[in-house]
Amino acid sequence: MKALLILGLLLLSATVQGKKFQRCELARTLKRLGLAGYQGVSLANWMCLARWESNYNTRATNYNSGNKSTDYGIFQINSRWWCNDGKTPKAVNACRIPCSALLKDDITQAVACAKRVVRDPQGIRAWVAWRKHCQNRDLRSYVQGCGV
Repeated sequence: MKALLILGLLLLSATVQGKKFQRCELARTLKRLGLAGYQGVSLANWMCLARWESNYNTRATNYNSGNKSTDYGIFQINSRWWCNDGKTPKAVNACRIPCSALLKDDITQAVACAKRVVRDPQGIRAWVAWRKHCQNRDLRSYVQGCGV
């Protein structure tokens, strides 16, 4: 019985944690989903963004107490503007998706929403982590050795 309980807790923990991509695995996935060069943003920039926003984790969330919004998923897409979590005041939902879709291990919808974000006038500058950690930096190491 104790072994079943431990196994159940381990499975629950894996479910809550989501998928944490390996660097090259994510680079290949983002390329396959059409992010390499999308709106002039290199694959290395997308990889740097994902590293600093979520550490490549699909289930990452971050609550923003200032505007009572939450950032979701591998790109930390915000519920105030881009998705609907049913609890953020004055949510716009420009991607027309539930925020829970951004937490899936299959990141197809997260990539589609990130494409929508980057088409906005701010472009990739919409992400604070990109401005802080990626802008005007040599980002080759994020895709080096990945064959992309």
